[in-house]
Amino acid sequence: MVLADSATVETAVMAAFPGVQRRRLRSTGRNLLVAFLGDVLAVTIAITTVVLFMAADLMGGAFVAPGEGVPPAYSVTGFGLFWLLLLAGSRMYDRWFLENRTGMIYRTIRAAVVAVAILAPVCVLFDMLYLLRPVILAVPVATALTIVGRYATLQILRTVQREYVRQRTLLIGTADSVVGLLTALRRDRSYGLRVAGACITDLDEARKITTHSIPVYGDLKDVAGTALGADCTAVLVALPLEMDPDRMRRLAWELSDNDIELLVAPALPEVAPERVAVLPSGGGPLLHVRAPVLTGPQRAVKNVLDRLLAAILLVLAGPFMLIVAMLIRVSTPGPALFRQPRAGINGKEFTCFKFRTMVKDADKKRDEIEHLNQHTEGLLFKMKRDPRVTKVGAILRRTSLDELPQLLNVINGTMSMVGPRPPLMSEVAGYDEDVRRRLLVKPGMTGLWQVSGRSELSWQESVRLDLNYVDNWSPLLDLRILARTVNAVVRGTGAY
Repeated sequence: MVLADSATVETAVMAAFPGVQRRRLRSTGRNLLVAFLGDVLAVTIAITTVVLFMAADLMGGAFVAPGEGVPPAYSVTGFGLFWLLLLAGSRMYDRWFLENRTGMIYRTIRAAVVAVAILAPVCVLFDMLYLLRPVILAVPVATALTIVGRYATLQILRTVQREYVRQRTLLIGTADSVVGLLTALRRDRSYGLRVAGACITDLDEARKITTHSIPVYGDLKDVAGTALGADCTAVLVALPLEMDPDRMRRLAWELSDNDIELLVAPALPEVAPERVAVLPSGGGPLLHVRAPVLTGPQRAVKNVLDRLLAAILLVLAGPFMLIVAMLIRVSTPGPALFRQPRAGINGKEFTCFKFRTMVKDADKKRDEIEHLNQHTEGLLFKMKRDPRVTKVGAILRRTSLDELPQLLNVINGTMSMVGPRPPLMSEVAGYDEDVRRRLLVKPGMTGLWQVSGRSELSWQESVRLDLNYVDNWSPLLDLRILARTVNAVVRGTGAY
């Protein structure tokens, strides 16, 4: 669908505008009310939890002596109102963060830090130390419950009024830049955007966008009017875009006058928000992109924690691993462990351990089934029903239990708990300069590739995810991947 006539669009917009605006305001008000009530419930449960936890102290008078200090009822009410005020100050009641999960978590944690930074000194300076312990308990509980409550609120909104939860967004730019941005938005839904259409500078290339089932409404002559007509609440500019600063400023004014958000997607693919900072300057804001963390104290701490966690898991899983090894030895001839040379950090070769899931000498039989490879566009060899896989091996692969011996690799320092997929030495020989960046960190037992589809991923997608991890690594990213790994293992997606 291509609507190139901006005059037609503008006429339709002016006719539809009053109803569109009222519908948008009603929807936004309902969403914000549900979010606010969810936060009230969360902080109420948090306060109740702390009160019950400290029931003995309350009954014994340790919380506040009779006739002294702030009465408990005032303390409880004051904390609840203070927490809601901090959330409001962090823009948690801005419609933009109703589905922006990353922003919601960050702003809730920031509110918690501010709460402690304000309340703790107040308790000390005004001789209210009896309130310090309840505050220290209430803040993290309120933070956790607020985040959980927001996720629950989001699910309710998705179920009840699916049409207005996500921000309806109009993309503008060249056809190629819009397609690239559209692909990124569909891949990562945490931004809370739902693409409603596009306006492009090169209408002769509109087919590139319409093949993605996204309508092209025309050029950039009347972006604000088109956004209103499409009932959009945000306009996203896909760079690079040939638009002079004055025209961009006028566009921002027009959108602001119509209560439409303006977003600009910089030409920085695969850069995590945590790596980007806005620096003020005389000519306008500058984006500072932090270099990837490849060495230093954070990496040293990661190495120590990796080995500690691997050692604990090995002790806990040791008896089970012995049973698995016995089943492998009894079911088919050959060793229980499979040893294979893999490329580690900086391409250094190491021996990777796994439970054997194939018949003995399976590598020598690969040439016979090479023509059945389902990853013909890259360097990987994968097929869903590999005849070399044993019955026990199929179960181990489906449950990812075949990778448990890699705990030994983590302990000896050749692998990490989280990292890129450990490649074969033959794969590394075919890497170009960009793909070789995967080797700047240790390979991992799990990673973005495993929690995103594993064997069902294309070669290009696997490389993209590994490079994303290398460039954007952080301790929080590792924790998120470990949490998602549990779900990926249970579901068995792409494990074969």
